[in-house]
Amino acid sequence: MAAYILWFLLAFLLLAAEMATGTFYLLVLALALASGGVAALFDVPPSMQITLCAVVGIIGTVILRRSKFIRPEPLENQNLNIGQLVRVLQWHEGGTLRVFYRGAEWDAELEAADTPRDQPLFIHAMRGSTLILSHHNPHH
Repeated sequence: MAAYILWFLLAFLLLAAEMATGTFYLLVLALALASGGVAALFDVPPSMQITLCAVVGIIGTVILRRSKFIRPEPLENQNLNIGQLVRVLQWHEGGTLRVFYRGAEWDAELEAADTPRDQPLFIHAMRGSTLILSHHNPHH
C-alpha cells in the first residue's frame, strides 16, 4: 500500500472521530495527517512527511488554543444556581449559616457582614460546595 493512502486513511479515521466528539482538536490532527499524505503524494522523504505532519499539528493546535471560537465562557457565568432564593435553617457565629436549597441542606456564608438577617437571601456565588449569599438578587 502506498504511503499516501495510509496517511489519508488515518486522516479520514480522525475526521470520523471528530464528527462524533465535536472538539475540533481531532480535526486539526486530521489536517496534519492529510498534510503528511500530500507530502507523500509528492514523493517527499518519510522523515519530512512526519516532520510536516508534526509541525502542522502543533501549529494548528496552538492556533485553536488561542482562538476565541473554541474558548468557553467562564464557569461563573454558567452557574444556574446564582440568583436562586434559599431558606435559612440556622445561623452560626461569624456569618456562616445552614440553608435549605434544592431539597438539601447546604453550608453558606454571607457575602458581606452587614447583610440584614430579616430579608430573603439569594445565592450570589459558590465557593466549592459553600453558597455565598446576599440579600440582593444578582439577576434583578
